[in-house]
Amino acid sequence: MNFIDLFAGAGGFSEGFQSVGGKCLAHVEMMPEACATLLTREAFYYLRQHKKRAIYDDYLAGKISRTALLEEIPQSIKDKVICCEMKDDNMNDLYRIIDKNRKDKPVDVLLGGPPCQAYSLVGRARTNMSKDPRNHLYLLYLQFLAHYKPKLLVFENVRGILSAGDGQYFADLKKKCHEIGYVVKDRLLKAEDYGVLQRRRREIIIGIRQDLYHDGISFPFPKTQNQLFKDFEVKDLFLDLPPLVPGETNNTYVGKPSDYLLLSGIRGNDDNVLTWHTTRPINDHDREIYRFVIEFNEKFGRNPLYTEIPARLQSHKNHKSFLDRFKIVSPHSHAAQTMVAHIAKDGHYFIYPDRQQARSISVREAARIQSFPDNYFFEGSRTSAFLQIGNAVPPLLSKAIATSLESFLASGKRG
Repeated sequence: MNFIDLFAGAGGFSEGFQSVGGKCLAHVEMMPEACATLLTREAFYYLRQHKKRAIYDDYLAGKISRTALLEEIPQSIKDKVICCEMKDDNMNDLYRIIDKNRKDKPVDVLLGGPPCQAYSLVGRARTNMSKDPRNHLYLLYLQFLAHYKPKLLVFENVRGILSAGDGQYFADLKKKCHEIGYVVKDRLLKAEDYGVLQRRRREIIIGIRQDLYHDGISFPFPKTQNQLFKDFEVKDLFLDLPPLVPGETNNTYVGKPSDYLLLSGIRGNDDNVLTWHTTRPINDHDREIYRFVIEFNEKFGRNPLYTEIPARLQSHKNHKSFLDRFKIVSPHSHAAQTMVAHIAKDGHYFIYPDRQQARSISVREAARIQSFPDNYFFEGSRTSAFLQIGNAVPPLLSKAIATSLESFLASGKRG
């Protein structure tokens, strides 16, 4: 499958497709650090394909510079990453850049997940998002759809898009897809049904070009994989990682990959270079709260409300809303809480479940919760890495979608 990924972020959507052999024609993204991450991942796939994976591992291990890494890949690979903001007045420029690089390759699939903050139920609860310009970014996706007319489309967003603008945006999106020439259906997918050890709900639209559709066709939504992953718990994500204290980095594995890591592909037997097992520093006050939350959870099997935290540790005056300010990542759950971009600001929602460590999760632990493989390197600062991870589509969810679409295109099945 040849695909274009719009609003690509750090590449979680692309990763699922590339992991099953899909070929990315272009990633379009405006965040410079995320674009750097995308380019590094393109280097990984190019070097692996050309039997030069050791060069990539040397980069992860700090043995060669980023400049030396990028000298190993051709300009055509670098040109796949287009770092700019999509706007009405630059769409033709984007088409020219993409078409110059893709040459005559057809576009099989158009991927896209516009920034979700304007549609998020939590975001709308905190502030009025009705005039946020991000409400209308789906229109840019539709312009790409009308221009390239791919065989299939996949549009991803939070479930809040169903009710944002009283449902107007979602209804308009589907209506315009039909006018462009697509039959579309939507479904709310649960990431934990596809091997992701995280509770994450995403509204997925899949569209089939009308010339490939007939009545009774089976839409290629992925089949769940609950039986395959049902015996694993969140602790299986972390067993081979060394303990840390706040503000510490330790990039040395302390064990072999767990059965879950091997089955999911998050860490393979040939992945021996650990990166980003780095935690943020926290003050003594917050660390004491973390210890209390961990002990409370061990005793009562749940996280405390903010009002249940000792009064001497409470610094917020709001005792009526957002009382779930502190949460541990439960080791014996089959799915952690939803990874969110707010983790870039603080780790209170993602406390590591060990009183001795009393810290929030590391960048690599966050990436594993999102199902990014360990050989996926995030460029930029720690804060940027957390932001990129929190905003991403889980690669395992994307992989399930990609596998289903690939089967649909390969077989020509119509029912």
